[in-house]
Amino acid sequence: MAKQVVPESARRRRRPTQQGTVLSERLIVHTALRVLREHGSTGLTARRLGTALGADPSTLYRYFAGMDDLTRAIGEELMGQALDSWSATGEWRTDLRALGAAIHSSYLAHPQAAALTASRVTGRPREIAVDETILGILRTAGFPDATAVRLYHAFIDLSLAFAALDAGALALAEEARATDEEMWTSTYARLPADSYPHIAATARLLAVRMPHSAYPAVLDTLLDSAAAQLAAVRPPAATGNRPAGRKPRPAGER
Repeated sequence: MAKQVVPESARRRRRPTQQGTVLSERLIVHTALRVLREHGSTGLTARRLGTALGADPSTLYRYFAGMDDLTRAIGEELMGQALDSWSATGEWRTDLRALGAAIHSSYLAHPQAAALTASRVTGRPREIAVDETILGILRTAGFPDATAVRLYHAFIDLSLAFAALDAGALALAEEARATDEEMWTSTYARLPADSYPHIAATARLLAVRMPHSAYPAVLDTLLDSAAAQLAAVRPPAATGNRPAGRKPRPAGER
């Protein structure tokens, strides 16, 4: 028989921690984000987190089934922060682009956590709210369900893939990241044109563009494709819906 889920109010620690705070899921997740920022994606352990909270590590298991469960909660928090920072306008393309940017920014604000959680499906309420929002935007815009699901899949995977890629660069040591970015001017810009004519011809443009994320450009490409698909399934406008060869009757003519 599955274990009964105990509400957080029933699991809450009765006495304050050594730091004088009462534990909660939210406090643990926020502290875990700080630990990840300080120690990297491999540095989150129950012992280290317990020390940061001023609590025995075993206390964490009153709130989470294990460290993997905590990882899912961290992923949910990043999704929730993205949704909290976003607001709808009612225009499907504007709303999707803004939500994609919010998801990308939320993960990049916590690059170590992004590396740990971008590939996970949490199944938790705030992540589900993001999924419901995306599908709602697409279906309300008029996309057929099969198309809406396909675009949702492409949109969320694109957003999380770039979040992981760009967060990985941010998680590098400053010296390593600077060395990578300088490669476009220190190495690529100096390649001989007789051996690498296309790189040589575009070296200046590459040096300007490559240190930045391609996510906005690729997201716009996806949205362009979506707009074309929507135009193909929408019925013709009223003025273009008359049979060929027939003219509209003047007002009042019977």
